Amino acid sequence: MIPSPPKERARVRFNIMVKKIEEEYWADSIQVLEGLEPVRKRPWMYIGSTDVRGLHHLVWEIVDNSIDEAIAGHCDKIVVKLHEDGACSVSDNGRWIPTWMHSKTGVSALETTLTVLHAGWKFGWGGYKVSWGLHGVGSSVVNALSTFMEATVEREWKVFYQSYKEWVPNENVKEIWKSKKTGTTIKFYPDATIFKETINFDYKIILKRLRQQAYLTKWIQLDIFDERSNENYRFYFEWGIKSYVQFLNKKEDTLWDIFYVEKEKNNILVETSIQYNREFSTNIIAFVNNVHTPEWWTHMTGFRTALTRTINKYAREKGILKEKDQNLTNDDVVEWITCVISIKLEDPQFEGQTKSKLWSSEARWAVDGVVSEKLMEFLEESPSSARKIIEKTFLAAKARLAARAARDTVVRKWVLEWLTLPGKLADCSSRDPKVSELYIVEWDSAGGSAKQWRDREHQAILPLKGKILNTEQARIDRIYWNEEIKNLIIALWTSIWESFDISKLRYHRIVIMTDADVDGAHIKTLLLTLFFRYFKDIIEWGYLYIANPPLYKLTKWKKSWYVYSEEEKIKIMWEHEITWENIQRYKWLGEMNPEQLWETTMDPAERKMFHVKIEDAERADNVFKTLMWPDVAPRRRFIQSRAKDVQNLDV
Repeated sequence: MIPSPPKERARVRFNIMVKKIEEEYWADSIQVLEGLEPVRKRPWMYIGSTDVRGLHHLVWEIVDNSIDEAIAGHCDKIVVKLHEDGACSVSDNGRWIPTWMHSKTGVSALETTLTVLHAGWKFGWGGYKVSWGLHGVGSSVVNALSTFMEATVEREWKVFYQSYKEWVPNENVKEIWKSKKTGTTIKFYPDATIFKETINFDYKIILKRLRQQAYLTKWIQLDIFDERSNENYRFYFEWGIKSYVQFLNKKEDTLWDIFYVEKEKNNILVETSIQYNREFSTNIIAFVNNVHTPEWWTHMTGFRTALTRTINKYAREKGILKEKDQNLTNDDVVEWITCVISIKLEDPQFEGQTKSKLWSSEARWAVDGVVSEKLMEFLEESPSSARKIIEKTFLAAKARLAARAARDTVVRKWVLEWLTLPGKLADCSSRDPKVSELYIVEWDSAGGSAKQWRDREHQAILPLKGKILNTEQARIDRIYWNEEIKNLIIALWTSIWESFDISKLRYHRIVIMTDADVDGAHIKTLLLTLFFRYFKDIIEWGYLYIANPPLYKLTKWKKSWYVYSEEEKIKIMWEHEITWENIQRYKWLGEMNPEQLWETTMDPAERKMFHVKIEDAERADNVFKTLMWPDVAPRRRFIQSRAKDVQNLDV
């Protein structure tokens, strides 16, 4: 049994984050703005998309309501269950949603909360001062996008219940049992007509999100149970984001103890934790009211400014940075760093529906003030750690200057080459990036065939000679000098690194097309590493794809089938009584004639492709480090743990 923190300790902690709520928690504090019909018509406006990400956004909406209760000091336990019948339920031991009559709607406050858009406590009296999920706002959206929902409220020694079919109540709120507990449980079944891609919840996706929320909310117990696989997990962290940084750096060779601060400034709670490591990489994760803000903005501007100014000030005061030396830059001081920053404030101002950018200017000055003050204290009190930080930032500065010099040299060498595209490139005639495609292929395998049978107006072909440089380990100057990467940079026309410009991209569909063997997989991994590290915007804008050529051609008499998996092969063989000796295995793309390559892999009407997306940047970063860094042991474990899932491996 995990002990809960003492009530007095919790109360002091939460009073830092929220103001004392003076108003009573009455039913009429639920304010009504509009109905649910807009959610059904335009679901992407409320949950971002209707794919896997949008499906799981339903879970976040309900969980975030419970997190709000925890932040406000009224909840210390949340349970998420994935049921065998496809439903998801979220329970907490916080305050209940009011169940009595709402004076304006004429129905219960619970029904108002779950059936009317923007009918949430935040919009009335006595709401959360710090909030992301809101009683009613997220819940009503989830109800609108579900075929069935159940709400159970425990309060005042009683249990109240109401269910909804296609967001319409089946009955009035009714008392069904007795209870000594308090809290709310919401159970919902996502609508397959809305989420056409899938309605199956992913345990690992939810597990990651709950871990993140547990780090961001001290002393809260978060449980997940998956009845489908009998998997379960429990999270509980007393040290908050300090524990999060430890988790992120568990595979890193760190330099010094973790810097941690939690302080309120101008009614904004600032919590941040920093640790440098020995790898030439940056990992900064930012949150506002427990919500990930991948595009950062004002709070991160304050953090980066404070970090740079404080390290420069300390280095000059101690004589490490001489008067003649230039100041370290933002890029210098964030190299080698792992950092989590979390702020909590009233009524944050975000850009757009996705809430990825924070606009609130007061957040910048609060973060700047807290980090400047406390980081300087840390550096003064820990001179050994301070010197290691300065040494690493100086090394980053030298690498930056050397890379810039190398880039300038290479650019001068390229100046005439930039005026013409690479000779190996068979370009398309269209100059509209929206309808132009670039196929990156292996020269010895598919280069010639792809050039012969292609849509010359819209499809360009760039053959690569062998394997490109491993950019995970290479310095930027080596990347500039690599011939194959240089050709790719010129073909894309975006430049790279500091001068990268996505608006100049010549193709809005870039396709990696390699052989289905070990070498092809290696080339594909090298290219993905290059794009993830140096052309990340191309992935985030949705412009990168991987071709999916068939693995086999099955033939019987004059009829043929192209198949893309072992399961499909066995099924067709069984249905059509095909013998093994008529089967053709496509180990190399070069084994197809040009016409076959076109109709199976390049014809827009028939081809199959994988769309490359970054759904979990932390996990992707870790995978690239595991696969592409020289340390053998983690890579061996990675391969061994997945060996049973590999099919069609030709060595």
